[in-house]
Amino acid sequence: MPFLSCFLLLPWELLPRRLTHAFSTIPDFTDLLVAAMLALVYSVIALPIGFWSGFLKVDVQTSRRIIAGALVGCLLSPGITEELLFRVLILPHPSENVSGLMLWFWGCLSLVLFVVYHPLNALTFYPIGRSTFMNPVFLLLAAVLGVACSIAYLQSGSIWPAVAVHWLAVTAWLLLLGGYRRLYG
Repeated sequence: MPFLSCFLLLPWELLPRRLTHAFSTIPDFTDLLVAAMLALVYSVIALPIGFWSGFLKVDVQTSRRIIAGALVGCLLSPGITEELLFRVLILPHPSENVSGLMLWFWGCLSLVLFVVYHPLNALTFYPIGRSTFMNPVFLLLAAVLGVACSIAYLQSGSIWPAVAVHWLAVTAWLLLLGGYRRLYG
């Protein structure tokens, strides 16, 4: 029965349950340690690829307005909004006890949607990001970030470790690694 539990509930029953669990689950020390390790592993993968390809460049933003805007803005979007859409609403919550095969299926679907979302977003709602969000290196780094955020969420059952990993990666890119200049000139 646990295998089918996520399919026996109607979406209007399942989604509120996932939201409640994801936002109310407080990460413990192990969850935070795993999130920190995932952020470190992401950095070890992303930095060499980004610098080698020329996608990343050291470019430190010093304006207090830009820094404050990025720190707060990135928490809300992409941090909370994208983790809500691509992890919480799509991935089975650990309490659902789905099989490994189903977890892989939903994880792959979540990752594909997360990566495809970025160019679609640039073509529709965020045209300023078009050249960046369609860049193959950006999409590769987004895929790696999506894997890290999925692991953080599935390991903890809480949205907060995934939000922290996502927020850290994006704010570091914007404020230290040329992301702000790449997007806004």
